[in-house]
Amino acid sequence: MRALIVIDYTVDFVLGKLPCGQPGIDIEGRIAALTREFAAAGDLVVMAVDLHDEADVHHPEYKLFPPHNLRGTEGRRLYGELDDAYREWKDAVYWMDKTRYSAFCGTDLELQLRSRGIRELHLIGVCTDICVLHTAVDAYNKSFDIIVHEDAVASFNPAGHEWALGHFKHTLGAAVVRGGEQAAL
Repeated sequence: MRALIVIDYTVDFVLGKLPCGQPGIDIEGRIAALTREFAAAGDLVVMAVDLHDEADVHHPEYKLFPPHNLRGTEGRRLYGELDDAYREWKDAVYWMDKTRYSAFCGTDLELQLRSRGIRELHLIGVCTDICVLHTAVDAYNKSFDIIVHEDAVASFNPAGHEWALGHFKHTLGAAVVRGGEQAAL
């Protein structure tokens, strides 16, 4: 069994308050295609979406980043084609709010995966070197098999993006794939 974890691909992370900009725009079609592919195959698709409350001075990100993905704002909406794919497959998608970098931290993600017998996690979204990375580290520490789709992750930090891709492969033992490549785990 496998799951697709779509991490933080929202308006704020592509063009809004904390944008990846063009690298985020460039992966739009691939993110939507993978979401549709996994949903159509009956695999678990998880929308792991950052959620913040305005002026939460106790949140660790408060001093690091401008306010983003605020509850009830347009910036928290899924970006572009992914929003369309989500609407098409809404009944097949597990929406999960998260308040930390990792999709595992403070959520029921591990329970959802284990209860379905899922061992293989496919990670896509933004930012490669922040939320995707922290989710991958937690997945590794929980002994999941990890596949990162290189053509479906992006960051506002090109050096961080490249470093994270190497870290996935060489430190976490993840398969990093492009297009229709099959992962060898």
